[in-house]
Amino acid sequence: MKKNKTFLGIIGSLLAASLMTLVCSEGVKVKGIPLFAICSVLIFVIQWLCFLPSWLFHTERFFDLTGSITYLTVIAVSLSSTPSLDTRSVLLGVFIGLWALRLGTFLFFRVLKTGEDRRFELIKHQFARFLMTWTLQGLWVLFTISAALAAITTSSQKPLSWVGILGILIWLIGFTFEIIADNQKTKFRKVLNNREQFISQGLWSWSQHPNYFGEILIWIGIAIVALPALSGWLYVTLVSPVFVWLLLTRISGIPMLDQAAEKRWGDNPNYQIWRDSTPKLVPRLPRKHSTRF
Repeated sequence: MKKNKTFLGIIGSLLAASLMTLVCSEGVKVKGIPLFAICSVLIFVIQWLCFLPSWLFHTERFFDLTGSITYLTVIAVSLSSTPSLDTRSVLLGVFIGLWALRLGTFLFFRVLKTGEDRRFELIKHQFARFLMTWTLQGLWVLFTISAALAAITTSSQKPLSWVGILGILIWLIGFTFEIIADNQKTKFRKVLNNREQFISQGLWSWSQHPNYFGEILIWIGIAIVALPALSGWLYVTLVSPVFVWLLLTRISGIPMLDQAAEKRWGDNPNYQIWRDSTPKLVPRLPRKHSTRF
């Protein structure tokens, strides 16, 4: 039964990717083939090529790095294959490139330091589930980058305008928020006495998951920058930030972390106070409460 669900997950991911590719393939073409479709296929090819050695050695160390490399590759291919680039396309490429470089290297060195990613403890020894994970990453990349990719590969160009400036500001806030949150947690973990403790300092006193809040803002900003260049079926790509929000808050992000946190610190009174007084996602200035962290 589990194997059937796993293969259905793989097939469902590919069907969703195919539908997205189909409705977004009216723009720039390379030798008669839609550039959006070329990039879409490239996304999954990269995942599966990197899956093979990862399965042979039963390692997850290159999973997040592969995701970042995929974003960078697709941006490079789309920008270099578009006959005339406008300011919007260049900005979208720079934003996604900076984000992918920063987050990819951060996650890669983190897994090298810890030695493993606990999410993969079991599934890296199960072929079908491990393959599904890499395929889902392909779907993640395609759906998140879809609005930017559609704007870059569209045949029409529009001036940046105030909408683009708004998107830039939101992206900058999200990017800054994510970097600060990750750096604060990294520094917290470097202290020997903190390695088995939960963090409630800095932005983590404003939100239980400030890095995820920043991540969602990043993709909202990118979607807003891309928006004026979209038309017709391309508006479907605005699902990008919704997809990020849904995945992080309902599926693989916050639910998994919260479950693990409850197992480790659920009986800790200080954790209970922090958990009950701190917003789950959207930050709020911390309220005064008596805890000893």
